[in-house]
Amino acid sequence: MNICITGALGHIGSQLLKSIKIDDGSVLHLVDNMANQRYCSLFDLPENNIIFHQIDIRSKEMDPIVKDSDIVIHLAAISDAESSVNNPELVQQINIDGLQNIIDLCAMHNTKLFFPSTTSVYGGVDETLNEDCPESSYQPQSPYAISKLKGEKLIQKAGNGHGLQFTIFRLGTIFGFSTGMRFNTAVNKFVFQAVSGQGISVWKTAQYQRRPYCDLIDAISAIKFIISNDLFDREIYNIVTVNLTVNDILTSIKNIIPDLQISYTESKIMNSLSYDVDNLKSNKKGFRYIGNLDASVKELIEKFRHINKNVTYFL
Repeated sequence: MNICITGALGHIGSQLLKSIKIDDGSVLHLVDNMANQRYCSLFDLPENNIIFHQIDIRSKEMDPIVKDSDIVIHLAAISDAESSVNNPELVQQINIDGLQNIIDLCAMHNTKLFFPSTTSVYGGVDETLNEDCPESSYQPQSPYAISKLKGEKLIQKAGNGHGLQFTIFRLGTIFGFSTGMRFNTAVNKFVFQAVSGQGISVWKTAQYQRRPYCDLIDAISAIKFIISNDLFDREIYNIVTVNLTVNDILTSIKNIIPDLQISYTESKIMNSLSYDVDNLKSNKKGFRYIGNLDASVKELIEKFRHINKNVTYFL
């Protein structure tokens, strides 16, 4: 079984490509345009039959790659919610136009598609949200989140009209270590600020809001679960390890760095929404969550702890 991973060198992809197993004689296609220059994600790859393609997902060069693949894991996207506000045109080009190219090619070549959406499409109600919540519960607050909701609808349309086999995950905000990890999300960003002695900068509007988070361990395991069980059932699944407030995250970090300094700032995205998201549907399919905030925070701090000798740790 041949597999293609787009955005292969990013936060999720760089960990997935090192843990995914392919059969003897099969090929793992890695696609990345290197816009973020994550060359280090290509270090120490496993001894699989891997082919790296430095191309754009909008390119015609994607055609033979998708044709040669049984599954496309489409991770390529503009994924920084806050910066997406300043560049909605690029979000449209990559997250919508690029996705449409992948959808069309998968439908043409009968290739199965995995698409990571986001729990940021939710919001607006006090109750716990699930995949069957009403349209009024969808309140995406950034061009990034809006593009993910549009992407879901494009994929569903192709499933209904062209028989595309797909699975969509609404992932909680990812935290945890990988070679190509991002530091524009709460847990990872806060840990780096803490260990480098900067102190943590917190959005005033967000300290006690509850949001869904996903340990990278669970995100990777869930994708592999879909592949190993051939679960391309045209369904959407919430993949959420835990619902947390920013204060919960700060507490986890302060357990290791008790002298942590915290300041409060304004955000360009004045998102006042607070909500929980459940993972019951994925649990009923047999997926089990093992991620843990405290364990992931500790791992990140341990990897960073020698960068500033003035920071005291209780590891």
